Amino acid sequence: MKLVNKVAVVTGASKGIGASIAKHLAAEGASVVVNYASSKAGADKVVAEITAQGGKAIAVQGDVSKKADIDQLFAATKEAYGKLDILVNNAGVYEFSPLEAINEEHFHKQFNLNVLGLLLTTQEAVKLIGAEGGSIINISSVVSTYTPPGSAVYSGTKAALDALTKVLSKELGARQIRVNAINPGMVETEGTSSAGITEGEFRQQVESQTPLGRIGQPQDIATAAVFLASSDSSWVTGETFFISGGLR
Repeated sequence: MKLVNKVAVVTGASKGIGASIAKHLAAEGASVVVNYASSKAGADKVVAEITAQGGKAIAVQGDVSKKADIDQLFAATKEAYGKLDILVNNAGVYEFSPLEAINEEHFHKQFNLNVLGLLLTTQEAVKLIGAEGGSIINISSVVSTYTPPGSAVYSGTKAALDALTKVLSKELGARQIRVNAINPGMVETEGTSSAGITEGEFRQQVESQTPLGRIGQPQDIATAAVFLASSDSSWVTGETFFISGGLR
């Protein structure tokens, strides 16, 4: 077990990629804070699955686009576990819109959570990371470079995330805090399925452009997160890992 005695916060972990990451980190011995914005039932289910396997986890509500909620999230983390070693910035939102339909609400909804929220979450997290250092993992997206039509704002948030990953790796390196990003391709989750993204012509188009010929599953991303959270990646920082089946 690679993460014994480690404490991890995973934002947006009530379903999909975040839930899978939380469960994989716990399976490697980490005590996990399962953050959720609105789906208490989903977060409780993730915690139950972790504890049923002998792991440690708690669910903590918090909208990480709001500073007050972020403060409460890390206060609860400190109260439960006393420290932090791993932060997975997974919470995010996506909406596609053509240029002529973009408005202030569409822009700020995505940038407030995907970029500002991530920065403020990281700001609080580093206060709980000790002198031995830790790992911050930002969940970006292949759209930061794939840039499909209609994704100007969403792709913009993820390109910003890739840039700030590199900046923060340089700022925090002296404290032995590593900062890396995972850029998934299309992944089959509750969210992408309900939005119709993983079905029909769009899925076929993506799969035809993906060298490995399939879309991803949450565990494809979770295993990469375990690598970045563990000492296996102790000399890796400032990197973006495209876990996308070769899609670019």
